[in-house]
Amino acid sequence: MNLNSIVIGSEDPKRLADYYSKLFGAPGMEDSGYSGWEIGNGWITVGPHDQVKGSNPEPGRVIWNIESGDVPGDFERLKAAGATTVQEPYHPEGASDMWIATFSDPDGNYFQLMSSM
Repeated sequence: MNLNSIVIGSEDPKRLADYYSKLFGAPGMEDSGYSGWEIGNGWITVGPHDQVKGSNPEPGRVIWNIESGDVPGDFERLKAAGATTVQEPYHPEGASDMWIATFSDPDGNYFQLMSSM
């Protein structure tokens, strides 16, 4: 098996598409209100969903991760591009060789940069 993609449903997918375009560049896919970006071997896609309204009330419930060989450097690049910071790069307890940094999108969904596990 291979995890192919994550789809984020939104009441305002254009707002999310604009946000993620600032961070990851022009979408590699756009179709019927959906926009997607290939990151490594998988895709992050945003689009309309009639069961989603407003901001995510539990942003920590599902967090998607981007593996990075330079979390502090990529954090600064995404922050400069307009990413909303939740947690600056840190070492999780007991893992001094690992980094994690957390961001939020305009709907309140969390995503992270993480060192390789």
